[in-house]
Amino acid sequence: MSVHAKLNIPLEKVLPKHIAIIMDGNNRWAKQRRLPSLAGHKAGVDSVRSVIEGCVEYGVESLTLFAFSSENWKRPELEVTGLMELFMLALDREAKKLNKNNIRLKVIGDTTRFSESLQAKIAKVEALTANNTRLTLNVAANYGGRWDIVSAAKAFAQDCIDGKATPSDLSESSFNQYLTLCDQPAPDLCIRTAGESRISNFLIWQMAYTEFYFVDGFWPDFDKHSLGDAIRDFCTRERRFGKTSEQVEAQTRA
Repeated sequence: MSVHAKLNIPLEKVLPKHIAIIMDGNNRWAKQRRLPSLAGHKAGVDSVRSVIEGCVEYGVESLTLFAFSSENWKRPELEVTGLMELFMLALDREAKKLNKNNIRLKVIGDTTRFSESLQAKIAKVEALTANNTRLTLNVAANYGGRWDIVSAAKAFAQDCIDGKATPSDLSESSFNQYLTLCDQPAPDLCIRTAGESRISNFLIWQMAYTEFYFVDGFWPDFDKHSLGDAIRDFCTRERRFGKTSEQVEAQTRA
């Protein structure tokens, strides 16, 4: 059965190649159940597994998850420590499964702030899965969109100093090559859970033309069926990229 048939979407509709998700609401999910905050994050890992399964089933090429922002260090120390331990545990448990299912892991963000053991684990899993092609799973950890842009600007400036580039070489496409997701298409769809309607410094360069889908439910309640709903909604949108509706229709008919 085709992906379009599985999702009950007309064949002429273009499906998203790259989906980005802001996984929000783990703490509130736990609080509703009178559980410690870390219980919500652990439940959120199950949602990650389900959504990865959905992405594979629905033919998504890239999935980018906002796991830990550069601002999340401001959270209570006990919660941050627990999140780091959970990240390490998830890498240990999921590495072989990712590799077996032909899924590539890429961690984006300033990982230098993590412990040496966590940095080593990230590097090990990235190396293990580097040649996989079914799905690229990008985990944004200690990531911020402004950090991404500033880091790219510094790298371009250094290339100018080293004689590898000149300021006149700079364009949107050339600058994009210095950003963390330069090897992948820009996100077509960004999903945010838990009722918030902002992007919170996530992929702010890459999401210039991304479609947004906001849901009220908390992240631990989101699964591959919820992902299917988001994709169906995406397929109702008209993506014009600055063109008129008439131009888009003519291009579709051509």
